[in-house]
Amino acid sequence: MARNFLTLADFLAELDVPKSTFFRWKALGEAPRTYKLPNGQLRIRRTDFDAWLSSREEPQAA
Repeated sequence: MARNFLTLADFLAELDVPKSTFFRWKALGEAPRTYKLPNGQLRIRRTDFDAWLSSREEPQAA
């Protein structure tokens, strides 16, 4: 099950963005859906991340 979820550190490393950028995106409603664990840590389901990333793909120029 753990492989189905990214930690926040995994997400930041995959996109090479700082934590502040992630939380800005989250505040603006632009981040992928997150799940908060009882210990307060955030997880992002891999499928949610992939769908979120695909939705940001720019069309190719004609």
